[in-house]
Amino acid sequence: MFESIAKYETLMWQSIGETFVMVGISIGAALLLGLPLGTLLYLCRKGQLYENRTLSLVLNSIVNVIRSFPFLLLVVALIPFTRLVVGTAIGTLAATVPLSIVAIAYYSRLVEQSLLEVPRGTVEAALSMGASLPGVIFKFLYVEARSGLVLGLTTSTISFISFSTVMGVVGGGGVGDFAIRYGYQRYETEVMIYAILVMIVLVQLIQFTGSTAARLLDKR
Repeated sequence: MFESIAKYETLMWQSIGETFVMVGISIGAALLLGLPLGTLLYLCRKGQLYENRTLSLVLNSIVNVIRSFPFLLLVVALIPFTRLVVGTAIGTLAATVPLSIVAIAYYSRLVEQSLLEVPRGTVEAALSMGASLPGVIFKFLYVEARSGLVLGLTTSTISFISFSTVMGVVGGGGVGDFAIRYGYQRYETEVMIYAILVMIVLVQLIQFTGSTAARLLDKR
């Protein structure tokens, strides 16, 4: 067993690096675009500060379509767009395009839900003190919802790792693709088990880190 694992050690570390690249870029996209999008979804809701039924309907429709689309089919459907963005539809960098799009839609919904948990009185108090819209968002909404935002990002990250396991279809690599190619397809069960254990440990570390950070940030 250990001989089989040692034989693929270099490839395994390469696969872990590919997973980190895919998940890291998708997390960055979720924070840079998913957080503002989720905030806009919240603000455009009925009864909120920037109520806009048309914009809310459009944004919600886009997010819902992306989140409900089977991920593997989405990867294939986005191949022309991926090629346009990064110049190729094959490889780890290309795999980050569909993964980032899903990450933005997925995290934006979690952001909206976290902001909805902020008491309405907090927003009203901020407005009564003369806070501007950016002030309300950054100094009140994000501060009050920070624990939920961290938990949402933790949940999203774990989901991105799960999604990354199918990116072998476009040559994205990663631990999941390694497990299938070198473990399942070559009938080396011990290698596949090893890759699965690596994924489990990685997910547990992320969950522990995220839960601990959220608990420390929760001042309620």
